[in-house]
Amino acid sequence: MGILVSCHNEEKVYESSGNGGKHKRFDITLGKFNKLVKSSDMDAKYAAAVKYFQKEDYSKALTLFEELMSVYRGTEKGEEVHYYYAYCNYNLEDYILAGYQFRNFAKNYPNSVHTEECAYMNAYCFYINSPEYSLDQIDTKLAIKEFQRFTNQYPKSTRIPQCNDLLDKLRAKLERKSYENAMLYYNMSDYKASITALGNHLKDFSGTKHTEEINYKIIKSYYLLAVNSIESKKQERFKAACDAYIKFVDTYPKSEYLKDAEMVYTSALKMLEKFNKPQS
Repeated sequence: MGILVSCHNEEKVYESSGNGGKHKRFDITLGKFNKLVKSSDMDAKYAAAVKYFQKEDYSKALTLFEELMSVYRGTEKGEEVHYYYAYCNYNLEDYILAGYQFRNFAKNYPNSVHTEECAYMNAYCFYINSPEYSLDQIDTKLAIKEFQRFTNQYPKSTRIPQCNDLLDKLRAKLERKSYENAMLYYNMSDYKASITALGNHLKDFSGTKHTEEINYKIIKSYYLLAVNSIESKKQERFKAACDAYIKFVDTYPKSEYLKDAEMVYTSALKMLEKFNKPQS
């Protein structure tokens, strides 16, 4: 059985002849299920649970498989029960519990034909739970960690290209959050914090498309921080702005930010001249 993806199901209600026919049909179906739940025939429960699953009635299948998990634990049938149970939770969109069950399956049944698949699905559940970039990114980081674990464990898996694609999307989300946070400090004129945040962004995301912009904003942050600093801090910070400019122009001699960076540099040099003049 491969990856089983589905959508929610409504209880199927069939028309029948006579007044109240469809309610009668519903009651019979529900009554049959309730009787099955109370039954002590575990083989019958397993067979019914599989049928409910195949009909995409995951709520009923989950109820039965949940009991069967403890009944068949440690047996050959327990492996299949656990596999179905994990996918019931997944198809009911309980991705936290589904991921937990996929993870446990891979741990408890390392030699199963489903092990690789469940290891992948564990990571994929974290991916689904990964929120918008502006929110807390714990699940994003966990998804990255689990996909990396999967690619290391199964380097020849046919799922590797998909893992790499999802990893790129997850990293792009973290990169955007890092960039937006750094720019927030800059736009709020908290230049000391922006220097740190912008520098960390370059360190954490060396291939970012914002590299030139960020390096320019670091120059300007040092300059504006110096302008707004107490006298004893000004010289050190104007010099830092000049040093950042020299590094910038060497690295990006044709940058679109070069003209603005030169203006900041020139102004910083003039401010430094005041400190270098001999005191009379």
